Amino acid sequence: MTTQQPPAWSLDDAQTMYAMDVWGDGFFSINDKGNVCVKPIEGMDISVDINDVIAEALAEGSTLPLILRFQDIISSRVKRLNRKFREAIEGAGYEGVYRSIFPIKVNQLQEVVAEVIEAGREFDIGVECGSKAELMAALPMIGSDTLMLCNGVKDHVMLTMMLNAQQLGQQVIPIIEKYSEFEQLMILADQRELKPRLGVRVKLNTRGAGRWYESGGARSKFGLTVPELVRLVKILEKRGQGDCLELLHFHLGSQISDIQVLRSAVKEITQIYADLVLRGVSVKFLDVGGGLGVNYGGDYDNPESSINYGLREYANVVVYAVKEICDERGVPVPTLLSESGRALTAHHSMLVVPVLGVHRPDSPPMHDETPPDSPSVVSRMETAYEEARSTDVTGILLECYHDAREAREEADQLMRLGYMTLDQLAHTDSLYWSTCREVLQKLAAAQLTPPPTEQLELEEQLTDLYLCDFSVFHSIIDHWAIQQVFPVMPLHRLQERPDRRAQVVDLTCDSDGKIDQYVHGHSNTSWLPLHSHKHGDAYHIGIFLVGAYQEILGDAHNLLGRVDEVHVYAKEDETGNFWIEETLKGICIKDMLSQVQYFPNDLDRRMSELIRKQINAGVIKAAEGTRILNNYTKRLDESTYCTTEVVR
Repeated sequence: MTTQQPPAWSLDDAQTMYAMDVWGDGFFSINDKGNVCVKPIEGMDISVDINDVIAEALAEGSTLPLILRFQDIISSRVKRLNRKFREAIEGAGYEGVYRSIFPIKVNQLQEVVAEVIEAGREFDIGVECGSKAELMAALPMIGSDTLMLCNGVKDHVMLTMMLNAQQLGQQVIPIIEKYSEFEQLMILADQRELKPRLGVRVKLNTRGAGRWYESGGARSKFGLTVPELVRLVKILEKRGQGDCLELLHFHLGSQISDIQVLRSAVKEITQIYADLVLRGVSVKFLDVGGGLGVNYGGDYDNPESSINYGLREYANVVVYAVKEICDERGVPVPTLLSESGRALTAHHSMLVVPVLGVHRPDSPPMHDETPPDSPSVVSRMETAYEEARSTDVTGILLECYHDAREAREEADQLMRLGYMTLDQLAHTDSLYWSTCREVLQKLAAAQLTPPPTEQLELEEQLTDLYLCDFSVFHSIIDHWAIQQVFPVMPLHRLQERPDRRAQVVDLTCDSDGKIDQYVHGHSNTSWLPLHSHKHGDAYHIGIFLVGAYQEILGDAHNLLGRVDEVHVYAKEDETGNFWIEETLKGICIKDMLSQVQYFPNDLDRRMSELIRKQINAGVIKAAEGTRILNNYTKRLDESTYCTTEVVR
């Protein structure tokens, strides 16, 4: 009998297996060493080996799990978006301009916001805030020429701060989300004898597409209805302040999956804009909101993880739709705005998690002799295994699996009735998994279409659990909450064919603490190809595109909090083509405990009293008690996550 050899494995195969060409957006690839690398600077062929970055970060005192921020990617994404709009404007003969707006709710970290503003300076980029804290964080960061839009619910305190900013000469525009905000704004402006600048979010009839479709449409949470908009305009006209209304805005949702929905919404808002301009309201800005999507995976049947358009088409749809209607209605074109946050920041950040251990259901066979006095079910299991090893015939392989499954059920019943010893059960169980592994390997090699039901059952049964040092609930909470797919793959050993089917599980005690949807080839699957892992060896897995929302939304399940992070810049004359600009430590145990009202001084006092009692009772010696207390106190300053070191 000849065993069919698997085809040769190449780095291109690895690139395809993990769909890097789909989600990597030209930034991520595999180098000749079989390591994942990043090319973060637009238009430059500077490649950085991610494993080199990890090694240097660890040498400088960082610990795993670890967030890597490739800050140059933010700059590249900002430039790419704005240049696509400039190309669309030039191609269409559009007589206006485009300005991108960064909504800081996507990632409020100061260095991220600062990087976006710096990268967008040549494009007159603006920012958007949606809460009191975000407003207070952003106001000191913007210059007098930076456009700031203020969305969300606004009380009189926020409105006062916005009017104060207008008095200082800052380009701050409150976006009216409900009519009462307009009334409050006008009262406050009158008290200052100030002519306010404002915008309006309009509830369109066009509904969004994708998971966040309810952000648009007539029943959306925010925005003014058309009758409310007309009422607002009439009041401004009556006051002789029609020019106060500078901006119209709509929003379809965080990840627009269908470009045709965007086209419809842009046409609808432009008709409203044209009507207002024709009645003398000098609206300057047309804001098409957020929603520029990111392709997280290769399955186009999954709209939450993929999009059916690119940056070029997105820009063309907005520019051409607005120009077409403005030309038809004979009105000047507005300055175009979009609030693209996810598309600017998702790619720049990735999470590195080490594998701590692996649970394999088909643990290596015991190779023990048959235990004495074994019931006949054991010999039947042995026969099923030997037949599975000696055949490639599909029908016989399926029969072997059926026999093994039946024998295992019978063995379990005999054990419950007391007719089978522990050694006999262990031997039978080992043979069962060996049979399953043998059958699955040969069925998979046969490439049957469609695969038999038994093959699908075996694939599910023989999926390993790779225990990794992270928390789904903190670092990729959208996967747990809304089943968002994130690209996941090993960061090294990619010159080797992955030989294990795996699911990545986290440290938490919750059964939901796992990743159960993966990008695999051009589809989404419930398992991930990984390499065999030996306990104690370094094996690092990367979770990509986590730069939007995840770090801000993450919770403290099991008190596993913020992880270490490093900020990386690419530079050709540096060792490895990169330098680490900043290292930030994650939250330590004592700070995490303080957040839930376990204070270090009180904990230390209680632990000291406990140990003193045991010393006085003669349970332990004083020196040993001191050692235990010092060990406890020392750990309070350490990471909430596991150490990757092992005792040898």
